[in-house]
Amino acid sequence: MCGVAVLSFGVYMMINFKITALTPNLAHFNIANILLITGIVITCVSFLGFLGALKENRCLLLTFFLLLFLLMLVELAAACLLLVYEREIAELVRKDLDEGLIKAKGNTGNTTTLKSDWDLLQIQLDCCGVNNQTDWGKSIPLSCCKSTNCNPPGIREKGCLVKLKTLFEDNFLTTGISVIVLCIIEVLGMCFAMTLFCHISRSGLGYKL
Repeated sequence: MCGVAVLSFGVYMMINFKITALTPNLAHFNIANILLITGIVITCVSFLGFLGALKENRCLLLTFFLLLFLLMLVELAAACLLLVYEREIAELVRKDLDEGLIKAKGNTGNTTTLKSDWDLLQIQLDCCGVNNQTDWGKSIPLSCCKSTNCNPPGIREKGCLVKLKTLFEDNFLTTGISVIVLCIIEVLGMCFAMTLFCHISRSGLGYKL
């Protein structure tokens, strides 16, 4: 259930939160892809444990225990790296957004796609440009306007970088609690798997399928 929930959340973010085109250098490390991969791995590992418990197979249970343990270590390591290198990651995101904005203002072939992604981001986050509307120069897009009036009073004041930081800070506690709950569930899964493994060993069932 946790695996399917993480997978579904990854699909939701991929559909409704398109920031990949705006950060080309970080495209392979976007949150949606990470959640999709994590959800698939958790689902597959969980099915392995379910099958091992159903068949009372020690080999499958031990494999499930080891994979779940490694998965938990990877999740904790990723969380620690995000906390330690928070400033470096924020700087990378800022540079990538600057490059994406320059490309969106240029005359390249994918300008239309980039501008539509910027329009979507600016409307959803109620922002304009990376730092403010001056990033767009004289060609301020309509998505920067709060209404049909694009005069300075009617332009969104805050930049998207500040809005993204605020968004992550506001959801930091929820994300932390989710990671802790997921780790607790994984620890319980490992405990139940090892308990069943020892019970099967004492019963002398061996590796019978």
